[in-house]
Amino acid sequence: MNPAEQSGIKESRREHWETFWDEKQDVQEVYSNADRIVRNLLAVTDLRGKRILEIGAGTGRDSFPLVERGAVVYQLDYAENSLRILKRIAVGAGYDVIILGGDTFCLPFRDGSFDVVFHQGLLEHFRRPQAEALLRENIRVIKSGGYLLVDVPQRYHLYTLAKHLLIAMNQWFAGWERSFSTPELRNIFRSLGLVPVHSYGEWMMPGFFYRVLREVLKKAGITLPLYLNLKPFSLIRARIRALLLPTILSRYTGISIGVIGQKR
Repeated sequence: MNPAEQSGIKESRREHWETFWDEKQDVQEVYSNADRIVRNLLAVTDLRGKRILEIGAGTGRDSFPLVERGAVVYQLDYAENSLRILKRIAVGAGYDVIILGGDTFCLPFRDGSFDVVFHQGLLEHFRRPQAEALLRENIRVIKSGGYLLVDVPQRYHLYTLAKHLLIAMNQWFAGWERSFSTPELRNIFRSLGLVPVHSYGEWMMPGFFYRVLREVLKKAGITLPLYLNLKPFSLIRARIRALLLPTILSRYTGISIGVIGQKR
C-alpha cells in the first residue's frame, strides 16, 4: 500500500491508466475530441514544420491529426497499454511520429526543444504542488516564443458533479481528478511566466445524458451507437454549436476548457 492509500487520500495512479487503456484497445469505442486541439493551435500559430510534444498521449487522437498538418510530432505516455495503442495506430495509418515512454515530471528532452507542448486530460489528475511542477517541466522544454496548451475539465458542469460523486464512492475510472475555470487556468499560466494568448471551451459531443444512458444500457447488455445521428436535428445543433463555440458561453457551459500560453 502506498502512502496516499495509507492516509486515505484519493489519487490517480498508473494502474488506473493501465487498466483504462487495456479496456480501450478498441479505439473505435473511444470518443473523439474532433478537431479541437488542431483548431485552437491554428488560432495562434502555423503547424507546418513545428516540433510538437503531446504528453499523456493516450490513443494519439489529438496529435496524429497534427502530422497531417505537417508538424513533427512526439507522443509521450507512461502507460504501457497506451504506448501499444499508439504504435499500432501509427503503423497501421503510416504516421511518422516519435513515440516515447516517459515521466512528465522529468521529460527526456533538452531545454527549448519544442515549438508547442500540449496535454488534454492530464493536469486535473494532480494536486496543486504536483501540477505546478508538471507545468514548469512543460515550460522548460518549450522554445522562447513557443506555446503551451492545457486542456482540462470545466468546473461548472453536470459532468463535474457526477464525477465527484463517483470519486467519493471509489468508482471513478481515474481514481481522482479535479476541475478548473478559465480565469483560474489563465492565472496559473501568468504565475509561471506564460502569457495567455487564447482560451476556448468545448461542448460534449454527443451530449452528457446520451453518454450516461449509453453506459447504463451497456451494463445491461444493450449497446447504443457511439454517436446518435438524428437528421435534421443534428444539422441544426451543429450550426448552433458553430455559432456559439467562439463565445464566452462555451467557456462556462462546456465540458472542457483550454488555455494557450506563450513563453516569452
